[in-house]
Amino acid sequence: MDGSATPQSFEPTRNAALDRLRVFAPKAGGDYARLRNYDLGPGRHSHVSTLSPYLRHRLLTEDEVLRTVLARHSPQAAEKFIQEVFWRSYWKGWLEMRPAVWTAYRAGLAAALNRTQVESGLRQRWSDACNGQTGIDGFDHWAHELIQTGYLHNHARMWFASIWVFTLGLPWELGADFFLRHLHDGDPASNTLGWRWVAGLQTRGKTYLARPDNIARYTERRFHPAGLAPAAPPLAGPDHPHRRPAPVSPHWTASRRSGLLLHEDDLSPAYLFETGLAPVSQIRLQTTSARSPLAVSPQVTAFVSAALEDTATRWRDRSGEDAGHHDQVDAIADWARASRLEQIVTPYAPVGPTAEALDKLDAALAPHSIALIRPLRAYDERAWPHATHGFFRFKDQIPSLLSAMGL
Repeated sequence: MDGSATPQSFEPTRNAALDRLRVFAPKAGGDYARLRNYDLGPGRHSHVSTLSPYLRHRLLTEDEVLRTVLARHSPQAAEKFIQEVFWRSYWKGWLEMRPAVWTAYRAGLAAALNRTQVESGLRQRWSDACNGQTGIDGFDHWAHELIQTGYLHNHARMWFASIWVFTLGLPWELGADFFLRHLHDGDPASNTLGWRWVAGLQTRGKTYLARPDNIARYTERRFHPAGLAPAAPPLAGPDHPHRRPAPVSPHWTASRRSGLLLHEDDLSPAYLFETGLAPVSQIRLQTTSARSPLAVSPQVTAFVSAALEDTATRWRDRSGEDAGHHDQVDAIADWARASRLEQIVTPYAPVGPTAEALDKLDAALAPHSIALIRPLRAYDERAWPHATHGFFRFKDQIPSLLSAMGL
């Protein structure tokens, strides 16, 4: 694999993720800081890492990426890239302490979808936007690129979201759902909060306005759209909910009769085996279809399915009997009872469809006295509690977080 690999070449394996990290690491310093805002189109994204699909599912971990980059660059030289890695951690921590924002997004999406059933004008504008038939230069290309490749450059995502909200006047929840259905790196925290930020709901009064000259500059004049909204007034919305405490890892013992549950939010279970976990059986849970009430892209579903199988294969020798790949928690509960498990151990899943499925599983297991253990990674347990306010306050903690990692 080389740095010019096209976005649609995302291979859903850890080896592919490590190859991509190896190729990118030398460019994570000055090259990244200078070129990261340029969207040069499919097949020309080599100036950014394109690691997000792997980080989203933790085929690679943030810890591994930071260690690899800082083996090549000083923290000062790689500052911009390091901040991008920690943005992901910040979004997750922020939503983890305010899960009601995810619940409100889901309710807002349901309401917006209901509107499309009775408002023909809205339904047509939504359909045109999703199918890249608006006539807006650049926007239609990005809609097609997203559907075809499962990837968009981050700057293009911001332009797209701004045009969706302020030029097309579409509900932001429908746009967030469009991304979540089609992005290989579709993530409840980054996606939801990123759209809220563009719309002025995340940081009060702060919106993002897509400007034709900015688009022309950073696409090297591939696009220069006309007719964009000249202003981006913030959308109205409720105040942020009160924070709940950040989660902490539970006390548990690896010596009990255990099963390992793999899920799509964290496919690097080494930290569980390091505790001495020796499962008698392993099973996979896929929740991709629950990302949206609409159909999720088949290529996203296939990516996740293959990534789960890659992880199961890599850990087969230490995972006991293979109990297969499932999309219903009832099958997981049946497996736990049939295997006479005392506990199921699974990586912690942050707010989103997987966490919701695990909550249902926990309730199904309780009458049978089978514990569901969800240990946090040390990286998350250190970082998430700092996501109390805006990113810039969180950013001040990056040196101490790196120091705690020995970096």
